[in-house]
Amino acid sequence: MSSKTASRITADQLLVIIGVLFVAGAAVTLLPGSPTHLVNDLGYHSLCPLAPWSSLSLLVPAAVCALLRNYVLSPKN
Repeated sequence: MSSKTASRITADQLLVIIGVLFVAGAAVTLLPGSPTHLVNDLGYHSLCPLAPWSSLSLLVPAAVCALLRNYVLSPKN
């Protein structure tokens, strides 16, 4: 295995970890149970009063990570 292939595997793993963290953060913002009395746009008390917009803003970088991962794993000519 060449060093170029090894660096691609490392970049792939790093992008997966970062993408999973962004998706997990998006899911956490939607969990019910807010310490404050603010109601989000969905009509309930969530951990983040800016939900669902904060969730969507975290899903955008997760999608970017997925696109970069596809680029890193694509065969080069």
